[in-house]
Amino acid sequence: MNRYYVISKPFGYLSQFTKEVPDHKVLSDLFHFPKDVYPVGRLDRDSEGLLLLTNDKRMNKDLLDPNSKKKKTYWVQVEGLPSNSDLDTLRNGRLSIRINKKDHKCAPAKLRLLGDAVEMPDRNPPIRERENIPTYWVQIELTEGKNRQVRKMFAKIGFPVLRLIRVKIGGIAIDGMQIGDVRELTKIEALQALQ
Repeated sequence: MNRYYVISKPFGYLSQFTKEVPDHKVLSDLFHFPKDVYPVGRLDRDSEGLLLLTNDKRMNKDLLDPNSKKKKTYWVQVEGLPSNSDLDTLRNGRLSIRINKKDHKCAPAKLRLLGDAVEMPDRNPPIRERENIPTYWVQIELTEGKNRQVRKMFAKIGFPVLRLIRVKIGGIAIDGMQIGDVRELTKIEALQALQ
């Protein structure tokens, strides 16, 4: 039987079940998942938010297919105050970043300025803040997901990422979930990720 789960992954957790060293925090520290369920894609240790897990091999393949163009939405807290013209560099598809020692031309992204606060619990541990440098939240929607891509994109335009939260994949969102929550989905709910 196929099983589907969504996690609101906390900061500092690896997107895996095996501890490579004893003090690693892994997904099995959050919930006792069935043995054949695995994450679909990854969030790095410093990133938070929506992570899907399933034993449905077809869904896993469909979501990870680079040609599928599945939308992933992130809330990004950056150091500094980006303008719309700063963000146009990310919107227009002319930005290149280094991925695995090769240049990667980023696909156009959809961006929206969110302000200096969003409705999310504080991170533990808190982000570093500098008294004389403001922070700002930006929403970015991508159809690709290279290693540390969002962080590299914002760094390239001069706005280091302080906090990165994936809030949506396709039609599945972490609305109403607290950090560390795990929720089992029905197959119908899980199929919303493929929208």
